[in-house]
Amino acid sequence: MGALTTVDTGTGEAADETQPTRSWRDRARSALSAAAPAVIGYLIVRAFGILVLWVMAHRQGTDLSWLLAGRFDATSYRRIVDVGYDATIPVGPDGDLKPSNLAFFPAFPALIKVFTFLPGVGSLAGAVIVAWLAGLAAAWGIYLVGTHMWNRTTGILLAILWGVIPHALVESMGYSESLFTAFAAWCLYALLREQWLTAGVLCLLAGLTRPVAVALIAAVGICALVAIVRRRGGWRPWVAGALAPLGYVGYLAWVGARLGRADGYFYMQKEGWNVSFDGGPDTVRTVYQVLTQRGEMLAFYVIVFSMFVAVVLAALLLVQRPPLPIVVYTVVMLVFLAGAAGGQQGKARYLIPVFTLLIPVAVGLSKALTSTKVIVLVALALGSAWYGTYLALVWKWSP
Repeated sequence: MGALTTVDTGTGEAADETQPTRSWRDRARSALSAAAPAVIGYLIVRAFGILVLWVMAHRQGTDLSWLLAGRFDATSYRRIVDVGYDATIPVGPDGDLKPSNLAFFPAFPALIKVFTFLPGVGSLAGAVIVAWLAGLAAAWGIYLVGTHMWNRTTGILLAILWGVIPHALVESMGYSESLFTAFAAWCLYALLREQWLTAGVLCLLAGLTRPVAVALIAAVGICALVAIVRRRGGWRPWVAGALAPLGYVGYLAWVGARLGRADGYFYMQKEGWNVSFDGGPDTVRTVYQVLTQRGEMLAFYVIVFSMFVAVVLAALLLVQRPPLPIVVYTVVMLVFLAGAAGGQQGKARYLIPVFTLLIPVAVGLSKALTSTKVIVLVALALGSAWYGTYLALVWKWSP
């Protein structure tokens, strides 16, 4: 008689495959019930952060919806929804190229467009709705990753911790970080379970969301290659590896065709946005400047501190010897972000999708007393709410 096998249910427990097969409704209800503490916990801490921002914004006579989706990158996404992508790279009066909305990948504005078909919902409200729904989906996926790797308590804490990081405000704004994180978390979960086709499709969608999808593409590609070499999964790893880069490469090809040059996207980024990849020197110069010159604003110190903490957390994560998908995604993401030149004021925000860095914190906190968990999470929620308010009302650049 063959050994009994079990499957992961996302509840921290294994389900016996010998039990009668449940309907998809029962499975969905069970999965949602298991994830509810993580998703609700995340919703509570984010709602608290928005409540604090609303109170402070009201005191200053500032509209909350404008703070969440009326400025910076959110404006570019809304412009895509309202009037479409630029036909060419804008040129200023001095002849220099200006920032183009071609830098923004299409998945997020496409979802906003869907919601604008609802009565009374414009691009501003649509952007906030998509961001909030994506945040909840991301919290669910993050919970599943933590539960699969460790236990249910770790999964719940991991999702809530993601909601109280310093730049968590962005998760609730008209930005694409929450959507990308949702695709990344569910893709990594699929990889951990060797659900190759699901991972490939989710990676394709992530590639239509943000350029940092290269880290997820690497994770899917390397894991698929390992499976192929070990002759596991049959034809599915081949398909996953082929699907993974299609969204990212497809959008780059479309921009190239629109601008009439193969390197159109990278040319537009460098000449219009002053963003490129230099391997790290620009990041090092920024860190040195912040640490040696007076008069820098608080956010720059937080950015440098966040990068330092990211390196420490990555080391702690690697010591725990996590599964290959987690290692590849985390390392490639950090290399990509550290090596990017330009846009240094957004480096802390770019760390939002690297939720895997929080795994060592969630694991350590899961072993603490309940009172300790509560105190730590409340303190982090207060700090995140305060800093989010600072980013929205004081910081003059994109958070």
